[in-house]
Amino acid sequence: MKKTAFDSFFLHEGKEGVASFNEAVQKASLQLQKIYENTDRPFIGNEPADIDKEIREVMNFEKEGRKLEEVLDELEEPVLRNSLHISHPKSMAHLHCPPLIPGIVGELIIGTLNQSMDSWDQSTAATYLEEGMIEWLKRQIGYDNSSEGVFTSGGTQSNYMGLLLARDNFCHRQWGHDVQKMGLPQNFQRLRIICSEDAHFTVKKSASQLGLGEQAVVTVKTDEHHRMCLHDLKAILARLDKAGSLPFALVATCGTTDFGSIDPLMKLASIAEQHDLWFHVDAAFGGGLLLSHSHRDKLDGLQKADSITIDFHKLFYQPISCGAFMVKNREYFRFISHHADYLNPVEDEEAGIVNLVNKSTSTTRRFDALKLYLSIKTVGTDLFGQMIDHTMTLAKDAASYINKLTQFEVMNKSPELNTVIFRYRPSDGLGISLNDLNRDIQQRLLYEGKGVIAKTTVSEETFLKLTLLNPRTTMNDICEIIDEIDALATQLLERRLEPCMIQSN
Repeated sequence: MKKTAFDSFFLHEGKEGVASFNEAVQKASLQLQKIYENTDRPFIGNEPADIDKEIREVMNFEKEGRKLEEVLDELEEPVLRNSLHISHPKSMAHLHCPPLIPGIVGELIIGTLNQSMDSWDQSTAATYLEEGMIEWLKRQIGYDNSSEGVFTSGGTQSNYMGLLLARDNFCHRQWGHDVQKMGLPQNFQRLRIICSEDAHFTVKKSASQLGLGEQAVVTVKTDEHHRMCLHDLKAILARLDKAGSLPFALVATCGTTDFGSIDPLMKLASIAEQHDLWFHVDAAFGGGLLLSHSHRDKLDGLQKADSITIDFHKLFYQPISCGAFMVKNREYFRFISHHADYLNPVEDEEAGIVNLVNKSTSTTRRFDALKLYLSIKTVGTDLFGQMIDHTMTLAKDAASYINKLTQFEVMNKSPELNTVIFRYRPSDGLGISLNDLNRDIQQRLLYEGKGVIAKTTVSEETFLKLTLLNPRTTMNDICEIIDEIDALATQLLERRLEPCMIQSN
């Protein structure tokens, strides 16, 4: 084959393509290695305006290309060093997990093969590996052979798909109405979705995107543990029935974003069945307990769900993005199935050819199942469960430790998953508000590079949050973070600094 000027930029069957690929991967690996070997903090501490300025300075493109090594060197300071190092044991802010090395290797393979999971002739073997991982997931959940699933980009897409299928299934049963072909029915304003007041924002977002409007979402009060209150749910169902509204979906949360609370799944499944409601479980966070040795029972009732959201880029330690959407009855996927002659013609289906686009709201889709496959095969389900259980124990120990300190207040003294909600609350008078004080503490920790924790709002009050997903995090890391918080708070109170007067190192 005649050599071209493009050969060295593609991985191909020729020696030059393989050599260029190896060289590029090695250079990127060495660059990352240098960063991790010389990073002792989860964040370098530069402020947003400074980082923005650094990025703008490298946003220039010339006619002539440059060596990859030079470009990587140019990016070292503005991008690599300014990035949040999520694998650091003191990075504990959000539901943002440290990725397993097998998952990172999976990303390299996924990017190299560049399979598109919509049609079989674009993904061949990848199609069957994804189906195999869905079969494995079905067994973990307790679904039978009539169930089905598909990989998604994460919770937002999965929750949307669950409510879309629920809406169309209801319209078909109630009125014999085909939403796909005819649009929303005349009485769509009466449709209602029920969830807890602590449910993920994507329930309302999905309702708005489905043409129902956020007004279609009715929220149920939560109890002292931030779980859906069954008494309030029953009262709401009675009120909706009296008003002539048409509730069609009940959304349970298995792991709320802040408190990690798990709604009473089995009881909600029974209520959903009694009222003929689609039962969707948002287990984006809590779904990781499928592999837990000590906490698997918290998912009892998950197998009753009509549809389920699970994220693997949370407690399954996968690189973003990686999630799954599951349905108890594969026939429900007909509500999103469309055929295109060039992609998934009806003849393919009749011939038994598997085109996964029939199960997804996405067309082009990544081979994310490979990351999970490599991780589970390499780590093993036993060690996976140990990692998850360690973070659960760590959260309980952290909550217990902080609760014993006189200057701190803990909201969830017995965490259900692995988040701890607390704040600094001194007994003496303050020169600034508690909200400002705790916000400043969180910001100063970040900009001084001493720890990355989150802040959140509970009943209009600002609290701090530890999200303990990293199995390498220890109680010593927690204690050091708390000591830093105590020291920072003392400084702020002594100097009576105005909120957010933060200087970077």
